[in-house]
Amino acid sequence: MACTTLLVGRGATNDGSTIIARNEDCEDGAFNAKSMVVVKPADQPRIYTGVNSHPTIELPDDPLRYVCTPNTDRSGGVWGEAGINAANVSMTATETISSNARVLGADPLVVYRPAVGKPGDADHVAEQPGGIGEEDLVTIVLPYIHSAKEGVQRMGELLERYGTYEMNGVAFGDEKDIWYIETIGGHHWIARRVPDDSYVAQPNRQGIDRLDLDDALGAQKDNMCSADLPQWMAENHLDVTMGSAEPSSDPRFCGIPRVFDPREAFSSFTWLDMVYNCPRKWYMCSMLNRTSADFHGPNALYGPESFDMPWAMVPEAKISVMDVKNMLSSTYDGTVYDPYGLRGTTEDHRSFRDIGINRTCECSILQVRPYVPAVLRGVQWVAFGSGPFNTAVALYANVTKLPAYFDTPLRVSTESFYWTDRLVAALADPEYFENREPIAAYQQETLAAGYVSLRETDGQAAKLMADKGIAEGEMDDEALFALLEEANQKLTDKVKQGNDDLLGTVLFNRSLKMKNAFGASDH
Repeated sequence: MACTTLLVGRGATNDGSTIIARNEDCEDGAFNAKSMVVVKPADQPRIYTGVNSHPTIELPDDPLRYVCTPNTDRSGGVWGEAGINAANVSMTATETISSNARVLGADPLVVYRPAVGKPGDADHVAEQPGGIGEEDLVTIVLPYIHSAKEGVQRMGELLERYGTYEMNGVAFGDEKDIWYIETIGGHHWIARRVPDDSYVAQPNRQGIDRLDLDDALGAQKDNMCSADLPQWMAENHLDVTMGSAEPSSDPRFCGIPRVFDPREAFSSFTWLDMVYNCPRKWYMCSMLNRTSADFHGPNALYGPESFDMPWAMVPEAKISVMDVKNMLSSTYDGTVYDPYGLRGTTEDHRSFRDIGINRTCECSILQVRPYVPAVLRGVQWVAFGSGPFNTAVALYANVTKLPAYFDTPLRVSTESFYWTDRLVAALADPEYFENREPIAAYQQETLAAGYVSLRETDGQAAKLMADKGIAEGEMDDEALFALLEEANQKLTDKVKQGNDDLLGTVLFNRSLKMKNAFGASDH
């Protein structure tokens, strides 16, 4: 399993924006080259067929323009992963999550089955398409939604109709709300609205720990679920509530408590969670709640192997894009578990799965800002490669083209953001401390340049709109497109120069440590 997600409600961010962010991590032994592209309505398919599971889906005829981060090699599918559409709705898909045998026995995954034999033969069995999954979701959902809640609704409808072949968590954001949906078995799902004053740190484990069925089946203010969820749970004995929670007498709930803990019912509680999932959540929560007795001190309520950390937490200080980037790049910095650290033993350093792992292929921090005109609201801070060694570039999402630096070739090239970051990481890793200072300087300078680009371009856009009388909600003005595309290119040029310089530095440092080094003074 792969990926780590961090969601931050508008009341918990430093500027009132919503932030949904995720590391897209490759499977073991794989490094998927990623690009960032603009998908225009004319380029969006009207009939979509998935490559891996072969579902065929008729799509609406009115898609929105959107940006996303697909695989460069499309032979295995699109894998659009993360983006923002022209309605300023963000989507990140997916966080692979765990389940348990009870759930998968009650609603099996919809798995692709190839044809057997030849048509006309007695033993011929036709191909059985599978359900939808990570490969498909951005393409079939993001172009058709106008709010975060609509994202949950559309995805829920698709899950119920086509099913899924894997367990996933998906987040949607708009200028006010963040919603997070989790698949439960092959066709069922639950969703929660992230509280405005909270963040959610989500590893590869089913995480929602509270669902209010009265709201989910009624007003849907903060909770949503598949319509038959209580009945399905009751029929398959999936409620594991103990203690004071009494079964509801409301017939809609089929004897399931009105408020119950989905994580207890649907998630996994295994040794793998203790080394692979729980520590990542613990570290992010401990850093965003730095003085909380829940995470610190000899009697801390939660440790790195705790199964029951709250799904949503209120941070001690408001969170910025910079903080999100740091969290998603971390390797348990400052603890005995840091593989680059000087504390602890070699065994400690390999105890837990890192957040900023070597096989991260891209991280998108999707920010929707409510305090600027609509054309400026969506910003995708994109980072390629391994988090401890890379930077995030602040790109306006409402554009018709993106800098060529993000159009990754399949061959290794220093003209590519992705490949240069990969080269820097591979060269710098063996001499981490020798390279840490130039990497940290590059990261700070480029992140600061992103903030400068947004501040200056916001001002220029406001003046342009006033001078030309452009409406506040205008999303398709050619002069604004040109301004935002120029800003993206100027920032990219700065990042490329910094990345090239950093590559030169780490190459030089690594070259000095080659095993065949020998000077006259060495004899």
